[in-house]
Parts: sequence; structure tokens; C-alpha cells
Amino acid sequence: MHIADMAVSVFVVVIIAVSLLSNVGVLICFLYNQEIRKQVPGLFILNLTICNLLLTVSNMPLTLVGLINKGNTGGSGFCQTVGFLDTFLTTNSMLSMGALSIDRWVAVVFPLSYHSRIRHRDAVIGLGYTWMHSLSFSTVATCSSWVGYHHLYASCTLCNARASGSRTQFIIYTVVLHSLTFLLTLIVLCVTYLKVLKVARFHCKRIDVITMQTLLLLVDIHPSVRQRCLDEQRQRRQRATKKIITFIGTFVVCFAPYVITRIFELFTLGQINPHWGVLSKCLAYSKAACDPFVYSLLRNQYRKTCSDLTNKILKRSSFNSSARMVENGRANDTNNIKPTH
Repeated sequence: MHIADMAVSVFVVVIIAVSLLSNVGVLICFLYNQEIRKQVPGLFILNLTICNLLLTVSNMPLTLVGLINKGNTGGSGFCQTVGFLDTFLTTNSMLSMGALSIDRWVAVVFPLSYHSRIRHRDAVIGLGYTWMHSLSFSTVATCSSWVGYHHLYASCTLCNARASGSRTQFIIYTVVLHSLTFLLTLIVLCVTYLKVLKVARFHCKRIDVITMQTLLLLVDIHPSVRQRCLDEQRQRRQRATKKIITFIGTFVVCFAPYVITRIFELFTLGQINPHWGVLSKCLAYSKAACDPFVYSLLRNQYRKTCSDLTNKILKRSSFNSSARMVENGRANDTNNIKPTH
């Protein structure tokens, strides 16, 4: 095996491990915390988590096996099923990210009317659209026999070689697919999160004015306290920017190389480096490992739930060990009692 293939294989193993653990953690938090289940964004996060888990257990291991064996590991029907899931799950997860950004935009820009604008019924309608959108594109590709093992990406996915008899239709399909999934979601992310950033900066300026006025009035304040207030003021301005960069940046870094390679593959006459093709596919897989941290586990509510679960498990284990020690102590005391004759 080439050293580049070995490195990519290790990368895939790491992605699978992190994705499984983090997405299962999000699922456990969702099932354990009733408040998270009541929230509207929880439906989109649940949908995104399930898509990531299915992608992790179905497509990623087969890509790893394809890298090791240098070829398709299953029959044509099995590969078409996996390719169907690849298109469906990737499209569904992208649209779920767009839905989460719209929800965040409404919550920040219209905080007083958020609960009347975004309800569970609206979330269910949004999820229904994401499923219909994803099913439509994945069904068309499967019924047209455009899905198969692609050596460039070492995975069962859309394959140019299987569309040799209908190349024009395949080009139109691929361009429309990525335009209505990747490009549409990217535009939604940029528009909504930039508006959120604008509102956050406006509120930061208001807080900064109040903070400076307070510091001017408090003449006898200690210099260390004043410096701490100024540091918090600077961190508050940077916090919103970092979050927006994380939301949009991870989406672009993970999906853009794969989508650009897909489009470039349609119109180029030369051969694309297979190591780059597999790497771009692995970057797209890595989004499944990033999503739990970007959208869930780093939020205070999920962190608190994880902490509560950990404490509950530790307390239960410590209680069981203490009870076991007491029982052993009683047994020893009983054995040490000598019978009197």
C-alpha cells in the first residue's frame, strides 16, 4: 500500500471513531434532556445526527475497505444501495445545516416573536422538505444507474463511467444537485449568519458604551478590575465572530474541495490525482465528525447534560462499590466470630 493511502486510511479510521463517539453523545443528550427535546432546533440537530451516524456506519467503512483492497468490495446492488445513501445523507445533512442557520437568524433578529414564527409544525415542514429534496435526487441517480463504485473516491457514489450513454443528462443532474444543495446551503449560511453577526455587534456596541460609562463613573475602581472589564469587552466582540467563522468555515473546508472536484471532473479531459479525490471525499466525511461539536456538544446546555450524566454514572458506580465494601466487611465480621462451645 502506498504511504499516501496508509495516511488516508488512518484519517478515515480517526473520522469514524470521532464521528461515532460524538454523534452518539449528542443522541444520548437529546434522549436524556427533556428541555433539548422541546426546543425546535432539536429536531434539526436530531436529523443531522442520525444522518451523520448512518453515513459513519454505512459509507465510511466501505471507503476504508476500498482503500485497502483497491476496488469495490460488494456486488452491484449493494454498491447502488450504499451510493443511494451517500447522496441522500450528504444532501440531507447540508440542508439541515441551512435550516439550523435560519432558525438561529430568526431567534437573534426576532427574539420577541421567535416562538410564534418558528414552531414545531414549521420544523416538521422544513424536515419534510429536506427529506423530499434528498430522496428526489438520490432516487433519480439510482434509477438512472448513475451510482456505482468510483475509483477516484474509493467509494460507492455517483460515477461518471456509468453515465457514458447519457453524459449530458448526467452533467445537468450533477450541476443542479450541487447548486441546490451545496451552493444553496452556503448562500443561506452566509446571509443568515452575517445578519446574526451584525445584530451581535450592535448589541456589543451598546454593552461597550454602558461599560465605558460605568468605568468612567467609578473613579476609585482598582486598575486590575478595570483591565478585566476591558478584556471581557474585547472577548465579547470576538466571540460572535469566531462562532460565525466556525459555522461557515467548517462547511466550506469540508465540502468545497469535494464539490469542486466533482464539477471539475465533469469538464476536464485530464486525469485527476486519485489521492486528491480520496482526500476530498474524506474531508466531506469529516464534517460528520465536526457537526456534533459545532452545533451541540460545545453549547452550555449539552455540556451541562454531559456533566450531569457523567456525575450520575460516577455516583452510581461509587455507590455500588461502597455497598460492595460494606457487604464484604459484614461477611468478614461474620467469619471472624468464633463459635462458643
